[in-house]
Amino acid sequence: MAAVLARPLPKILPRVRLSLRRTLGSILLLAGGVAAAVAADPTAATADDVIGNSVVKLYGTTREPDFANPWKRLTASDISGSGLVIEGHRILTNAHMVLYTTNLEVQGSQGGDRFPAHVVAVAPGIDLAVLAVDDDAFFATRPPLKRGGALPHIKDPVFVYGYPAGGDSLSITKGIVSRIEFVGYGGMTGGLRIQIDAAINHGNSGGPALVGDTVIGLAFSFLGGAQNIGYIIPNEEIDLMLAQVAKGPFEGRLTSGDLFQSAENPTLRRYLKLPAAVHGAMVVAPDPLVPHDPLQRWDVVTQVGDAAVDDQGMVQPREDLHVSMDYLFNREARGGLVPLTVYRDGALMRVELPVRPGVSLLFPDLAGTYPSYFIYGPLVFSKAYFQNEQFVGSPALSHYLAERGSPLVARINDNPAFAGEELVMMPSTFFSSPLTKGYSDPQLRVVKSLNGVPVRNLLHLVGLLRDSRDPYVIIEFADPHTEKLVFRRSDLASSTETILANNGVRSRGSPDTLAEWNRKP
Repeated sequence: MAAVLARPLPKILPRVRLSLRRTLGSILLLAGGVAAAVAADPTAATADDVIGNSVVKLYGTTREPDFANPWKRLTASDISGSGLVIEGHRILTNAHMVLYTTNLEVQGSQGGDRFPAHVVAVAPGIDLAVLAVDDDAFFATRPPLKRGGALPHIKDPVFVYGYPAGGDSLSITKGIVSRIEFVGYGGMTGGLRIQIDAAINHGNSGGPALVGDTVIGLAFSFLGGAQNIGYIIPNEEIDLMLAQVAKGPFEGRLTSGDLFQSAENPTLRRYLKLPAAVHGAMVVAPDPLVPHDPLQRWDVVTQVGDAAVDDQGMVQPREDLHVSMDYLFNREARGGLVPLTVYRDGALMRVELPVRPGVSLLFPDLAGTYPSYFIYGPLVFSKAYFQNEQFVGSPALSHYLAERGSPLVARINDNPAFAGEELVMMPSTFFSSPLTKGYSDPQLRVVKSLNGVPVRNLLHLVGLLRDSRDPYVIIEFADPHTEKLVFRRSDLASSTETILANNGVRSRGSPDTLAEWNRKP
């Protein structure tokens, strides 16, 4: 269920995109229970010893993108976290532990030598990764722990194992399962998330959470500014990820791009002529990327399969589980279609809704890659990415951009309006050059057109610059009341190499933009 912060819609339901956007600023990734009875033999290892032996510590060096200067990378830093031995001589951890990370090493719970490791599968959308250790002997005394398929229940006691900051030895904290929700993860992948009140901190990333002697999931984040609110990726999502990466790249759960809202307002229900017994989620807008979407504006979805949908767009698959109806799309889909019951024009009808993995959004997720960019004279162009929200996410800057009508704020939750649409932005200030005299700082402006041609995406802009024979380059921005930039094309072209050399920039573009620049028109 998608949602849009910038649209003036009444009470948008907390679906994948909205839940992620609202919590991203306060939920912090944790980068850088367990106690079954002790065996009757007093010399035998305790349950904690057995479990702790299969929880490992990860080390690495990371260099993340510099969004303000996309041709650069940030300063390298050392990180550490946790991991869990699973079947197949593999280690399960969080994707944010290994993205942009080199020199990966693992170490057992009793310390000792560190073993080199490498990534064999990564799913940034659900924040999971699978590692292999270069020396298979590492697993000789580290068996995989039992992972349960069923979700835990609210109030189940839970123990979290890992290597948080504050010490070098294994840490174990205790709490209960507080909440289970269907929310948005990074990259707009929807999934279940377990909230617990056991203390978890930086470094717990990738450590297991157990109920009894069974792993129920992996620690991955906590709520900043709150006490003992941590989050676990449950086994249901882990199993889905492992099954997908065994066949190819991770794609995520099946979902749709349709927008819904609650149908509880009395006046809205009267306008829709909803009988008192009819409940569900109202369609705000059909999926723009589905040519023949069976849903229409003002439809009310009352059932997913045979499960009733309430006025909040929620379903109840079991007595203590109340989650967004999106959760059932993956379970109920057959051949890419989900059966829905819809109330339309005074009657109930059955439709089959097309679903696909993940959500197509205007702001793509970098997913561990580096930003695309292109430099032309003193100008720098780049795509707007999902991660840019962190770059422009301060309240003051967001308010400033919103006042100027910037698409970086206004369209943050939008689907592409057409296939291939991207927002092309100027992520940094001008390089120092006399060509820019009198122009204001262009940082964070979104390009609308080049020489009067609407810019569809970054490669389109590069192609326009490559093929232009006009003596001038005229850039107009999407932000209203923003000045236009006019340059002599020959000045931009002739100044590029000097500007690159003066600023120590090795390449004028990322591989994709250079390929487009060098392609014959």
